[in-house]
Amino acid sequence: MLVCTAARPRAAWGTVCALLLAGTVALTGCQKSGGSGPTASGRIDGTAPAASRTAGFGAVFLAVDECSSRGRETFTEVPCTSERAAARVVARHDGEVKEGPKCPARTDFVLHISESRPAGDEDGDGEVPQGYACMRNLEPPHPGDPGRGGGPRTLVGDCVYGAGRGQVRETACDGSGKRDPEYRITRAVAKRALCPPATQLYVSLGGERPVGCAVRL
Repeated sequence: MLVCTAARPRAAWGTVCALLLAGTVALTGCQKSGGSGPTASGRIDGTAPAASRTAGFGAVFLAVDECSSRGRETFTEVPCTSERAAARVVARHDGEVKEGPKCPARTDFVLHISESRPAGDEDGDGEVPQGYACMRNLEPPHPGDPGRGGGPRTLVGDCVYGAGRGQVRETACDGSGKRDPEYRITRAVAKRALCPPATQLYVSLGGERPVGCAVRL
């Protein structure tokens, strides 16, 4: 959860940034190609889905620059030249999302992968370490782009609305989302003192410039 604080005396806010794109493109995996390949199964909700590898297909399941087909319950690794390919892996990390490196800025959704292999693995225990893949759709829409209302990261150009209980959530800046935008993040800085005088909300973004300066729309 990202913590937000009003720049002027008002209730403190917190913000929750979904790891996956909600709605029609939520957890849309790369999809291209027919033929056999590993299948990743998982939930499609507001958290990173768990995906399991059921067949061998290269040294790493969904490695960087590989693609996956789209599915509500399954994500299948397929050639990026296939008609079924829907998204491409832009970054791949071992471990859990909350403990590992952040996905690139314009990631559309994150796929949490739990791999297993019955034979041929490095230490012979039949398991491959868990990890996660940062995915970007091959074609629009790109919810991870600034102002589009989705993606795993909150960026300069994104908009948020008050969600109650001291929280704000991201929404599309053009009003096409389920909720109208109330604030737009205009700048990311190292500390609050560097925000413009017009700033009305401070949003915790993390990284080298962890403070987001937001203004009311």
